[in-house]
Formats: sequence, C-alpha cells, structure tokens
Amino acid sequence: MESNGRPNQKRRTRKDLLQAAARLLKQGRKPSLEEIAEEALVSRATAYRYFPNVETLLLEAPLDVAIPDAEELFHGSPAGDAVSRVDRVDDAFHRMILENEGPLRLFLANSLMTRANGATDDLPARQNRRTPLIEAALAPSRKEFKPASLETLTNALALIVGTEAMIVFKDVLQLDEAEARKVKRWAIRALIEAARIEAARIEAARKSK
Repeated sequence: MESNGRPNQKRRTRKDLLQAAARLLKQGRKPSLEEIAEEALVSRATAYRYFPNVETLLLEAPLDVAIPDAEELFHGSPAGDAVSRVDRVDDAFHRMILENEGPLRLFLANSLMTRANGATDDLPARQNRRTPLIEAALAPSRKEFKPASLETLTNALALIVGTEAMIVFKDVLQLDEAEARKVKRWAIRALIEAARIEAARIEAARKSK
C-alpha cells in the first residue's frame, strides 16, 4: 500500500524539474531534458517519467514561476478576512492567465492529451499551484470551519480559480473580464459563507445534545 508521503514526494520531484527548467531558461538557452534532469539532481529516466518530452516541460516551466508564493501574496492582507485573502489568490491567477493565455491553453490541451493517451495514473499530470495558495488563504480562519467543511471548501474554490474557469467564462459563457471577475468574487464569498453556516449548524446541533 502506498504511503501518504509518496504522492507528496512525486509532486516535489515534478516541482524540482519545473524549477530546474526555469533556472536554465533564465540563462537564455533551451536546455535538453537530460540537462534539466541533471540540474534537478534526478536521473534522466525519472525526468522522462514525469515529462515525455522537453517541449512539454519547457511549456509549463515559465507558468510555474509566474505565480507568487504565499508570503509575497498575503503580505499586508488582514489575517482574519478569508474572503479578501482568497480574492487575492484569484487575482494572482487572473493576472497570470491574462498574460499567458496562449501557453496556458496549450498546456491544458497537452495535459488532457497526456491523460487520454494513457498516462501513468500514479504520476501527477500537472502541478497543483492553486490548492496550496487557497489553503494558505484560509489558514488564519480555519477555526471558523469544521475540518470536513474546510476540505470541501478548499476543493470547491479550486474550481473557480485557474485556467479551466477562464475557459468556461470566456468560451462557454462568453463573459468579458469584468463580468467574469464579478461572478468569481460572488462565488468565493458565497462558498466561504456556506462553509461558515455549516460549521455553525453542526456546532449548534452538538451543543443541543
């Protein structure tokens, strides 16, 4: 049976490869997958398990560094205001998507094709950048929610933040940028409030026993 730490290790290995590729790209050259593996301190075989070709890796690497880390993103943000903190996450992704829409669409298409072609299910097909930031946004307010509700809330917010939501708003709903941001802000607030209400209901039921 696979240990709980194994999936995290796989995500870290994939992240190491992306960061290594980004460092080499900043040197003004197009590295090979073998060079990236060496920079990431992993074997060539390992690199090929995560990325079937160097083009796939080089497409994603610049996107990986376009998202700020949590400390940078939440600097100066009120710790107890979960809505505004999640809004910051969405703002960061929204800006990144606007600046990288073409590569992101190619990356998403490649990710879908990789799965359709029978990619190894135990390897992450893509890097999960949004969930760690959503978790960091909610962390100061976690006592407001029940653990199960917090997990559900985090997953629900991940549906709103990111490339897939952009495609729905732009291609399916044909909303402009301002309308899309308005809908997302409404959804973020509604989801957080729903989780708070659920926590209050569960606590009231517990006290009434």
